[in-house]
Amino acid sequence: MNEYDYIIIGAGASGLLLADAMLNDSFFDQKKILLLDKDAKDVNDRTWCFWEEGDGQFEAIVHKKWKSIHFQGKDIIKRTDINPYAYKMIRGLDFYNHYLGQIKESANITFIQEALIDLEETDTEVKVKTTDNTYSGKYIFNSLFDYKMATGQNKYPVLQQHFVGWVIKTDKPVFNSNEVTYMDFSIPQKGNTRFMYVLPYSDNTALIEYTLFSEHLLPKNEYDETLKKYIAERFKCDAYEIIETEFGSIPMTAYDFKEQHTNRVSYIGTAGGWAKPSTGYTLMSTAKKIPKLVALIKQDKSLQKLKLKGKFWFYDMLFLDVLHNDNANGHTIFESIFKSLKPQMVFKFLDEKTSLKEDIVYINSCPKAPFIKALFRRIF
Repeated sequence: MNEYDYIIIGAGASGLLLADAMLNDSFFDQKKILLLDKDAKDVNDRTWCFWEEGDGQFEAIVHKKWKSIHFQGKDIIKRTDINPYAYKMIRGLDFYNHYLGQIKESANITFIQEALIDLEETDTEVKVKTTDNTYSGKYIFNSLFDYKMATGQNKYPVLQQHFVGWVIKTDKPVFNSNEVTYMDFSIPQKGNTRFMYVLPYSDNTALIEYTLFSEHLLPKNEYDETLKKYIAERFKCDAYEIIETEFGSIPMTAYDFKEQHTNRVSYIGTAGGWAKPSTGYTLMSTAKKIPKLVALIKQDKSLQKLKLKGKFWFYDMLFLDVLHNDNANGHTIFESIFKSLKPQMVFKFLDEKTSLKEDIVYINSCPKAPFIKALFRRIF
């Protein structure tokens, strides 16, 4: 009764997208699949954002899109139309409802709300122990990330992109609902790379996030106090209601997560190193990798075959080396880039779609000295 062909652990973006891909591929029609998560996925606990040209696969659940972004640093304020791109946002709850709704109606995929305790792998199967039961699966796809997976080595630095976000509703119109504040570095940096991120849903409702790229988390009250101060000073607003809150920590590292895979346990999503190291953006990266993963599963090939390294991985590695060596000056890198380039070029580079010629233009927009030093440290 508790035996499955495939067990997917974690009903986040990668787990749900993998289950959905299996649901819509006839190869898996006769396969028995289990999707496990400790949560019911019935609350809006996160948002996913991305930029895209035209309509894409998530269009039906996009909550809001913007055609203009605002970047602000110590010496620059830039407001720019990003056509042909749109900056898009998906609410976590809408994502869960959309994909879980289809999965729960399927004949061969079962969703169970239980927390993982342990995995025991043998030559023929993996025992998956939860708080309530034990299941066996021929192959496991685990999306649960633990920082210990990456911090047990010293070849690549491990930073965190950590943030606290508030969705607030003000008593008067204070937001420009047509413009995303992509990065606002005007706040005190305090020895780290720190910025504010604002997604306005309407003229009096917005998600405001305090985001850092650094090694360590802050005490909770420091996130909260910074948000309060920013809202008061930036929007001249003291009267508002906090509707929702979210907290996140995304690994920023060039570490090769393939070392975690075994014969029967593969790691996916953030746990598989699918978050782009230099930005933390994960949803579109995951969406691009799921079809490749499914192809490997159907060919009975290891996830080791899924290529993660390339020229953009190398660029990201150097960028993280620079941030790790001098985190306080991270804002100068972003200011230099946005001073020199249009956001469309930035998005294309971060999408890993630029040519070598365009790569050189992007690289030339960055401060030279810290990257040259990072390159020499890697070589020697």
